[in-house]
Amino acid sequence: MSKEDLESGSNGEALPLKPTEFHGEMKESHTTSLLLSPDGSERSRLEGEEAEALPCWQVRYTLAILSLIGIALMYGMRVILSIAIVAMVGSRGHHHEAGNSTEGEEEILLDACPAPEETNATKTAVEGEFDWDETTQGVILGSFFWGYACTNILGGRAAEYSGGKKIFGLGIFLSAALTVITPISARTSTEFIIAVRVLSGIVQGVVFPAINSMLATWISPSERSRYSTIVYSGFPLGTVVSLPIGGYLCSSPIFGGWPSVFYLFGGLGLVWSVFWFALVHDRPEQHPRISPGELALLQGNKEDTKRAEVVALPLREIFTSLPFWGLMLGAFGYDYGFFTLLTEIPTYLKNMQHFDINQNGLLSALPFLAMWLWGYVWGSLMDYLTRTGKLTIITVRRLSMSVALHGAMLSLIVMCFVNCNSGLAVAVLCLAVGLSGSANCGFLCSHQDLAPNFAGTLLGFTNTFGSFAGVFAPMITGALTEGNQTVTAWRFVFLITVGMYLVTGTLYICFISNRTQSWNEPKPKQNCGKSNNCNEAKVN
Repeated sequence: MSKEDLESGSNGEALPLKPTEFHGEMKESHTTSLLLSPDGSERSRLEGEEAEALPCWQVRYTLAILSLIGIALMYGMRVILSIAIVAMVGSRGHHHEAGNSTEGEEEILLDACPAPEETNATKTAVEGEFDWDETTQGVILGSFFWGYACTNILGGRAAEYSGGKKIFGLGIFLSAALTVITPISARTSTEFIIAVRVLSGIVQGVVFPAINSMLATWISPSERSRYSTIVYSGFPLGTVVSLPIGGYLCSSPIFGGWPSVFYLFGGLGLVWSVFWFALVHDRPEQHPRISPGELALLQGNKEDTKRAEVVALPLREIFTSLPFWGLMLGAFGYDYGFFTLLTEIPTYLKNMQHFDINQNGLLSALPFLAMWLWGYVWGSLMDYLTRTGKLTIITVRRLSMSVALHGAMLSLIVMCFVNCNSGLAVAVLCLAVGLSGSANCGFLCSHQDLAPNFAGTLLGFTNTFGSFAGVFAPMITGALTEGNQTVTAWRFVFLITVGMYLVTGTLYICFISNRTQSWNEPKPKQNCGKSNNCNEAKVN
């Protein structure tokens, strides 16, 4: 029996292969985890001259860390409006004042989560700078995704043509510049801030496809769970950092309060751009500081990573591929739930649980802190189980998405029954958002699994589809809760997300594959000459 027969089952899925098998003809490509051994103990996994040439700090680590920081800043620039808008519009009096009850007092109190009694006695409306109702706020928050949906595919293809370094770096640099001018745009007109948010979405739309293309270039299949966890943990980290800092700055007099949030994160994004363009390169063979050992290690996996040359995009084959549609639907369900919770948690905690702006920023960040920490725990566990041959890669993908979507689904079902229990509401939100961190080892790796040559473009397709979730989730929530800040209204918000998680998570698990698809490779030329070898060339 051949090595290929042992590595693949009858259903086309990879079977566990212990590192000791075939050691005469293969080397173990899965090195010690960066998550578990940051001190560089990876070199003990290699032999001979390659181990001697492998430095403690490899250039892939620089790529991973700068990517993590860049995505964290990008997400900070994206979500700070969610907390700043609470201060920008002030208190709109959604709570029910004590002593103003009607005949249905008990029913109203049950469904509206009244503010604490001592607050009702003394509370006055907090004047905001802008008179935006819930629907207008939903439009402003969702306008980012109108632009975001336009450039994901273009960004992925541009990264495959001109390299991910330039596209990723420019996306974050331009986003930072637009973030700095956001306060001016808001004070100019509602239409102007919507336009700036649309432009921010346009430039940020290229970021994830570009970095996914770079990961497909620099990272082998056995390392994808590990490095994807590190890089993509930037978006919960950015949320964790930006929400409490944003809450503090919005309630402080620094630079006028809420505008200081945009100045801070926009400025940090501009500084980050300098380091990115100075230290990162598109391909291993182009990097001037890569060691011979690390270069040899990466070139040994070149069959499973992105080619240097650009491959023509096989659109018909992609859109008739069942694994691709499983990936597309899984990504859409994840995005809908994530964007619903990302943009609406501050509003929910303010209007339903009656937390002030300082408490709101900190408590809104807690679910994403749970997501960030759980992502590392889950990534380390999956890395260990695949490295030791206990789980196949396809099992890791399916299990990760089941935990991320079905686990979050069960948590949101519980959320429908917490009513006005503030502590329980925060705890369940932490569980729902935290479990979604498992997706770093799920669909976020599947683009690279299915087609490393088109990893950026595939993520462009799924992100474009998912952007519509970002547009409609705040609008749906705003429409359901406009003048109706009640337990029942928010219960409908959570139940819509539950249904989305159930359907899309199940379809992903049924249809996804970890095998590189035949359309990943260039189509063979049909000029066969005198020898009739065309049919042989078509065989994958």
